[in-house]
Amino acid sequence: MPQGLPDSRRHPGHADQRGGDLDAEPLAGAQAVILAGGEGTRLRPLTLTRAKPVVPLLNHPFLAYQLALLREHGITDVVLACSYRVDDVRAALGDGGAHGVRLRYAVEREARGTGGGIRHAADLARGTVVVLNGDVLTDADLTAMARFHAERASRTTIYLMAVPDPRPFGLVETGADGRLRAFKEKPTTPEEITTDTVNAGIYMIDAALLDRIPRGAVVSVERDVFPALIRDRIPAFGWIARAYWRDIGTPASYREAQLDLLARRVRTPLAPAGRETRGSWIADDARVASGARIEPPSVIGPGAEVAARAQVGPGTVIGARCRIGAGARVDGAVLWEDVEVGAGATLRQCVAAAGAVIGARARIGPGVTLEAGARVPDEARRDGEAC
Repeated sequence: MPQGLPDSRRHPGHADQRGGDLDAEPLAGAQAVILAGGEGTRLRPLTLTRAKPVVPLLNHPFLAYQLALLREHGITDVVLACSYRVDDVRAALGDGGAHGVRLRYAVEREARGTGGGIRHAADLARGTVVVLNGDVLTDADLTAMARFHAERASRTTIYLMAVPDPRPFGLVETGADGRLRAFKEKPTTPEEITTDTVNAGIYMIDAALLDRIPRGAVVSVERDVFPALIRDRIPAFGWIARAYWRDIGTPASYREAQLDLLARRVRTPLAPAGRETRGSWIADDARVASGARIEPPSVIGPGAEVAARAQVGPGTVIGARCRIGAGARVDGAVLWEDVEVGAGATLRQCVAAAGAVIGARARIGPGVTLEAGARVPDEARRDGEAC
């Protein structure tokens, strides 16, 4: 799937330039299923101690952004299909009440594939089931997608993205009216590139169609269910629209997603905690010493401390209760909660998970990902690696 690409046919400007009327009526009574059953192996070492659905983005659990998107479009009945570190997710999201939704958990004891996961999670007898892949940050206009779905009397609609280079992805061919025609594996030659549209992982499915998926079976919606709909001539369409979209499944893409949020490239009602001051957000109980510099856009989380002569930012997220030592430089980095940065240390374009300790005058370079509780000695150097 494409990483961090808006629709290629729109100006890549700020989200607030894109419009979008959020009339919730087309999705009244819909149920959402978020597919989050994987272990997040591509995001390791960050997911060794925390489930991918709740890794922090601007100090919010990641899925808080998907829940906010669903609520914004009138969907409040949400089921999370999950299997890995479920207690992490429950602790962070609870019953969804704090996010304005009713959140339930469909725990998978064994992998069932995307189709089997949807069948296991959804319990809507009639109406529309909205499915989201649980590793995608997006601001797709679900209401507009639902209108398209209704206008064409579609029984399944897939959100498609046009990408400049579709070779890394499976292709989805549609007719002039948007009707699905074929799913193709990743092309290996120029002749095999018959379209630039790829599956972006958001589906609207007539609940009655879920009966086509055997309970308990391992089934892929992409390889099994959707091609069968085409074969059986069941109305199924692809919806192509302008939206922000990013798979956060690798440390690099995870960090880039936070930069996109800081740059307001993503339309979302969620904002970092605290007050916005000169382009940065500083929590009310954070302490920034006289002489410290906060370069926008950055986030300073609750209870964090930034010592004198330290410089934070631009493009930096400091988690709750972090301590940034005197004269330290943190530039383009994402720090989870309780990270300690020693005096005179430098961190650039890296990620540090909870409780990491970076010694005085240490250097952490671009591309480094520190696991939870990592210890970097004084004056040590780390470049381009997971630690």
